[in-house]
Amino acid sequence: PEWKCVRLHYFHLLRLSQTDASNLVRSAKMYIWFTVLAGLAILSLSFLKTRSPYLGEDWAYMLRSIKLGIRLVKYKKNKPFYSILDCFLDAVKRHPSKIFIRFEGRDYSYEEVDKQSNKVARALQAEAQLKEGDTVALFMANEPSFVWTWLGLAKLGCPAALLNFNIRSKSLLHCFSCCRAKVIVVSPDLQDAVEEVLPMLREQGVSVYLLSGNCSVQGINSLSDKISQASDQPLSWALRANVHIRSTAVYIYTSGTTGLPKAAVVTHERVWASSFIQAACGVTAEDIIYINLPLYHSAGFLIGTIGAIERGITVILRRKFSASQFWDDCRKHNVTVMQYIGETMRYLCNTPKKDNEKNHEVRIAIGNGVRSDIWSEFLNRFGDIKVRELYAATEGNIGFINYTSKIGAVGRINFIHKFFFPYTLIKFDIEKEEPVRNSEGLCIEAARGETGLLVGRVTKRSPFVGYANNPQQTEKKRLRDVLKKGDLYFNTGDLLRVDHENFVYFQDRVGDTFRWKGENVATSEVADIVTMAHCILEANVYGVKVEGHEGRIGMAAVTLKEGEEFDCSDTYKQVVNYLPAYARPRFIRIQPFLEMTGTFKMRKVKLVEEGFNPAHIKDPLYFLDPEKKTYVPLTEEIYRAIASREIKL
Repeated sequence: PEWKCVRLHYFHLLRLSQTDASNLVRSAKMYIWFTVLAGLAILSLSFLKTRSPYLGEDWAYMLRSIKLGIRLVKYKKNKPFYSILDCFLDAVKRHPSKIFIRFEGRDYSYEEVDKQSNKVARALQAEAQLKEGDTVALFMANEPSFVWTWLGLAKLGCPAALLNFNIRSKSLLHCFSCCRAKVIVVSPDLQDAVEEVLPMLREQGVSVYLLSGNCSVQGINSLSDKISQASDQPLSWALRANVHIRSTAVYIYTSGTTGLPKAAVVTHERVWASSFIQAACGVTAEDIIYINLPLYHSAGFLIGTIGAIERGITVILRRKFSASQFWDDCRKHNVTVMQYIGETMRYLCNTPKKDNEKNHEVRIAIGNGVRSDIWSEFLNRFGDIKVRELYAATEGNIGFINYTSKIGAVGRINFIHKFFFPYTLIKFDIEKEEPVRNSEGLCIEAARGETGLLVGRVTKRSPFVGYANNPQQTEKKRLRDVLKKGDLYFNTGDLLRVDHENFVYFQDRVGDTFRWKGENVATSEVADIVTMAHCILEANVYGVKVEGHEGRIGMAAVTLKEGEEFDCSDTYKQVVNYLPAYARPRFIRIQPFLEMTGTFKMRKVKLVEEGFNPAHIKDPLYFLDPEKKTYVPLTEEIYRAIASREIKL
């Protein structure tokens, strides 16, 4: 067609001047060359697409990452410091009437939340005499007051410790004490849990404030009445003048390899980095996010709520997850972004099928821990939703995002990611529970496609701050002399694998932690509680896989005191009174003795592999039956009912 066009133009040249004819010929040549180059470009792109099918997504993600990185560098250099609170205040100025939180039929605009946080800040300032740097513990459920109480504390320059509302007794006291807070703010429905430990709190001189108009319990102060009387006028920036990028913003609790939960120190730098995850996943200012994950976790608070502030969007907040109401909520509130953990996806896929399952506006799902088969089923049932699977740890310095549609991967690596967050996978001895080292004492890198322990190099750009007032546990997460003498890495405690296409896959956890119902469980903490039963001498706690479930459920191999029989009722009483539901060992295995390693560590690998099938295990087995409120002998009938999901775990 191009040459026919040239011939036609040539016949017209007879009527044109020589100059016009020359220009026309030149134009024709340029058109031909442009067409040829465009064709070559299309062929090249087609070739690249075949060889690198994720090239477009890689570049889009890298460009977004560079833009977000430039913003973070800018905030680091800003004087005065520009925090996420300042970002919220700017959002209030831009769209004061826009809905920030929708909760149980009530809407709260950005301006309303701002004013309410001013009132909370003033009330706490007057009653608790708070000043910049004082830590305040929040023992609250998912509710709007959680958000504006945190904002109020931020306006005073006070870090907040976000307590898990499932914990009780010893764990609650420990979590409260390790952040050295002198003030705790409590939801009314958690008053009973606080009353249990109130004498110890009073001994420590702790002030307890209940979000209620009145309280008759001595030692617990009502706060809602003071909040209602306080002014909603803005507070002076001078109250937080010394807050900077490396200041502590919040403490978020995480179960590590040993002991009770630890308070991970989350700086303002980490808050900003976490808030960018939504933007990196493609969330825009027009989106609406649905949050039903606990706000005491980094997923619900940092990625969900703080990320919503960074985007300036609306949050549909729910007290807890409901599979039966999930999609109705999404349709009702025009939700476009959802958060999930692996259990969320599985519960949704287990709901009865409906004709209108794909009738919704959700386009992005952000979360972690979903199995490949559940992922595929979720997409088949509920439509083309962009699942953005993450890998990260609250206290860690390395994370991944699967920004493609590759099912099963927790992330994808590229040169920009590795430049800013240097890491490596190293060979790990599962039996000895330690990295494999060469003759020079250095770790050995895992080969491409080989499972290895993920470690992130500690640098100025990717620091590891550690745990509040817990130098021993902080040091345990540091790994030295990894690739060269004197270097320092953060030990994630997770085994991952990178394939030939640069996709990252989570393989397993190592050490003494397992994950169930989206929560990390420290086995030594559970063992301490189990051995409180009068009949039990020693306990070896571990997590076992259950078909059709994400994570691992708790199991304990125990030995009995001489002359004692297993007391089902007393053991049940101890674990229920002192452990949250997700941490309770659902299976007990009675052994004559516990196997130890050469360094006197309890062996778990074989126990984990053997699981809880009574047909294959000669030791007596017991099952925690919540209906009978005791442990009962684990029969093959119960085992089959668990496998067929007749018994829900």
